[in-house]
Amino acid sequence: MAVLLNQEQIKEIIPHRDPFLLIDEINEMEAGKHVIATKYITKKDFWFKGHFPDYPVTPGVLMIEMLAQAGAVALLSLPENKGKLGLFGGINNAKFRRQVFPGDTLKLEVTINKVRGPIGVGTAIATVDGQKAVACEITFAIK
Repeated sequence: MAVLLNQEQIKEIIPHRDPFLLIDEINEMEAGKHVIATKYITKKDFWFKGHFPDYPVTPGVLMIEMLAQAGAVALLSLPENKGKLGLFGGINNAKFRRQVFPGDTLKLEVTINKVRGPIGVGTAIATVDGQKAVACEITFAIK
């Protein structure tokens, strides 16, 4: 997949930094509407030191955070949101379907369905090789 924005360019849009910048690249984006991002899962990712040493699996809540960061890039790319923060307003109907391990590549896709004032609601899906790992609805609050 082509790289539209690398991590340095992503850092110009959202304030997340190492070790909590959890997306590696933006591959497609229509600002304020839709984004596709990638996270390359490696053995060196910080959570594998304790989750779990003998069975390294990516925590579901971190996959939701990855989706939220991708969605925040899409919303904060709008000129009127430049320099603002995207915060969680809610997570609904989260379903975890597949475990994610070192060596996997997560495709993160977020579609913003509704925006009213500072609040946005999006559909978020993370997949590995076309298999759904997690799906949820995310509510964003722009501050």
